[in-house]
Amino acid sequence: MFEGIILAGGYSSRFEQNKMCVWFNGKPLILHTIETMLKVCKKVYVVTGYYHKEISGVLAGIDNVEIVYNKSFDEGMFSSVKAGVRHVKHDFFIIPGDYPLVEESTYKIIISGHKTLRVPSYNHRLGHPLFMKYELKEDLIFSYAKSLKEFRNLYDYEIVEVDDKYIHVDIDTIQDFNKINRKE
Repeated sequence: MFEGIILAGGYSSRFEQNKMCVWFNGKPLILHTIETMLKVCKKVYVVTGYYHKEISGVLAGIDNVEIVYNKSFDEGMFSSVKAGVRHVKHDFFIIPGDYPLVEESTYKIIISGHKTLRVPSYNHRLGHPLFMKYELKEDLIFSYAKSLKEFRNLYDYEIVEVDDKYIHVDIDTIQDFNKINRKE
């Protein structure tokens, strides 16, 4: 059994509005990330922060999705990672909510890996989602690392090659959104 953590606690400052709730291909952007993750994960924790009320409203009533409010969201993404990890009970994935096009097959290929920590790679460049065995939960929660990348680099992680360019495609700006919106 696998669980997922979706990070959605930020200000969306470069996007200049709540990007998680922007309409994309017929539904709010974050729902794409959630729906793909739910194809391989029994439960998904969406970690909110600045836009907690808006995101909670969009996700109300979705089966197997739990909203986790990170009251320390202003401390950065790693605080949201830790807030989400506190809830997991099984091996888990972590992905920012603004990666709506990562493919289901990518999750499945990562699952087939062997190491305790796994990272997908496309064209020799690492991306998202990150996978961790449950045994790393406490290490992550109590880590002095400043970021998920710094935490990841403390371990002999497995690089899992995938055929999914979308592990690199996040939505930081309106221009990013318009670029992927034209391709869909």
